[in-house]
Amino acid sequence: MANNSDIIIIGGGIIGAATGYYLSRAGCRVRLIEKGYLCSGSTGRCIGGIRQQFTSEGSIKLMLESVGHFSNMKEELGIDVHWHPGGYLFLAHSQEKKEAFLSNISIQQSFGLKDVRWVDAYEAKQVAPGLDAQGLLGGSYCPSDGQAYPFAVVSGYVERIKSYGGSINTFTEVAAILQGGGRVRGVRTAAGAEYQADVVVNAAGPWARDIGQMAGIEVPVEPERHEALITEGVDYLNIPMLVDYRADGGYFQQFRHNGQFIGCYSPVPNVPGHSTDSSYQFLNQMPRRMLKLVPALAPVKVIRQWAGSYENTPDGNPILDRTPLEGFFVAAGMCGHGFMLGPAMGRLAADLILNHGKVPPVAEFALERDYSRQEAMK
Repeated sequence: MANNSDIIIIGGGIIGAATGYYLSRAGCRVRLIEKGYLCSGSTGRCIGGIRQQFTSEGSIKLMLESVGHFSNMKEELGIDVHWHPGGYLFLAHSQEKKEAFLSNISIQQSFGLKDVRWVDAYEAKQVAPGLDAQGLLGGSYCPSDGQAYPFAVVSGYVERIKSYGGSINTFTEVAAILQGGGRVRGVRTAAGAEYQADVVVNAAGPWARDIGQMAGIEVPVEPERHEALITEGVDYLNIPMLVDYRADGGYFQQFRHNGQFIGCYSPVPNVPGHSTDSSYQFLNQMPRRMLKLVPALAPVKVIRQWAGSYENTPDGNPILDRTPLEGFFVAAGMCGHGFMLGPAMGRLAADLILNHGKVPPVAEFALERDYSRQEAMK
């Protein structure tokens, strides 16, 4: 029947698209439902960074896999996603931060991230030309971290879903989760259309809690506004993603494929909710924070700013699990790391569904877990 599928995925960002791709490739009839346009949520508003430097075993191992997927994506999906292993450099301006990074590096290396290392201030200037090293003790550097273009990645996955016979419904808002006999039966849209499936995946990002509540499932994901900006394109400077955790710091990188700098910082205090308003404060502050680290950027012009949502969990780790409602799964709560985790998370979610898994594939990503342990490198 036209409205029947094997699996319905709610959410047209990287997590939904990647999950749909792996399920479609395995022979499932997939319907991807997105309430706006593809990438209209968090994925299309991120800054495109891809790193393996985390402190939880689950995230580190998934990111090792994700980097492998990104590096092969042009061949696998037939689209240039502008993957570039430009590296990430986390800066330490205090002894406390240096000791934390050294501890993190030990953890990361133990879980297989072999090329991450500590660099002193002199070495930091070598891997980041033009870096102002005033007060810098050094940093945590991983040259195999990198960048890719979110819209191209999602487009590649979606085109493959369609090539396998899947359906894509954009500008289609889910209003209800259909249930019967203790299991999920499909969804009803705000326009009244019903789509049937024995499996529904909640990959709704910042709206994951709302979708969960439709099914009677509490999903502890809260949206939080983060702003970003992008500059005009200039000659590529071969600077890795710079991450400065100081109160007046930020994160920024230069895209290899077009020379544009893109960056953001975490607001203090945080701004909960779904607002995507832009502020003059950010537009004023972010360039200053970039210039403090790379003064040579002074002539570069900002051309656009925007805002989007992090989808935060209480402990900074994602949620990937089945739920008490049979056939209803959650893949959400990526805490600002959804784009980079997406390829491996999609593969893992697909395996969980295909294998009828009864336990979460990564213990620290369980829906019902102790949320007190914090991911240190948020």
